[in-house]
Amino acid sequence: MNCRFYVYLQIATVLTACASAEQGDRTMNLEQSVCGLKEPLLFWLWSNQAGSPDEKRLKGLSNVVDISFKSIDGRTLHGYQLAANTSSSKSLTSRPKGYLLIIQGNAMLADQILPAFRSYAEAGYDVYLYDYRGYGRSEGKRRLKAIVNDYKAIITSLNAGPYEQKLVYAMSLGGIVLLDALSDELALDRVVIDSSPSRLSTYGCPARYDPVSHLPLDCSNFMFIVGKQDRVVSPDMSREMVEKAQQRGAQVLIDPEYSHPFMDLNWTVHQRRMGIIEEYLLQNK
Repeated sequence: MNCRFYVYLQIATVLTACASAEQGDRTMNLEQSVCGLKEPLLFWLWSNQAGSPDEKRLKGLSNVVDISFKSIDGRTLHGYQLAANTSSSKSLTSRPKGYLLIIQGNAMLADQILPAFRSYAEAGYDVYLYDYRGYGRSEGKRRLKAIVNDYKAIITSLNAGPYEQKLVYAMSLGGIVLLDALSDELALDRVVIDSSPSRLSTYGCPARYDPVSHLPLDCSNFMFIVGKQDRVVSPDMSREMVEKAQQRGAQVLIDPEYSHPFMDLNWTVHQRRMGIIEEYLLQNK
């Protein structure tokens, strides 16, 4: 064998191996803690509070589709789609008007809250809701970096579909995940962020995961909700981000009766909250 060719072959082999190792490191590193030793413990506690999946909660929903999504590191995330009712009197077209992606709090499962969003399907929107990785039926370790990357991929996939309207309702941890995942390429039409804190760095996470640092320069398609009765994410914890978003054009609702999402003290308050969110997201479309 020609000596020079042999040297080139060896170099190419080493470079290929290094590239493969680097790709492997990137995917493996998704499930490494970025917030110290307490991150896996807190996610373990939160996922235990969420409980176990139970499909009985979906009884009465005729348009539920069991769906899955494969993450960049090979984890299968499970969730549900509420298929748009395009034959409904509220829908004038034969195909969905758009999608609504729900990104839930850190102690919730998809089947626990999906029924609350049936009105969006009746209005002609496909509704998507996944269990976080390591929660419910989804595979993988519960880690912030991995979850953020999961939603980058999910939104990218949904945006590549045949949807004209792209809507997101993100609550609590979901608001952190969404803002950390957003980029110029992930265009959304309307977003509601409900009861999310401004920063994670105060709890030992890297400052790059502070959601306030990821606010778009133009927030005119955002609504932020703050509940004065919220004991999970107090108004003080979200104030910095909400004020900055408002300066950038966001709508802000600060309600004296709201608690944390799906934890309002009575059904009337919860229904009022959900009605305002729906009115903003659907814009009578």
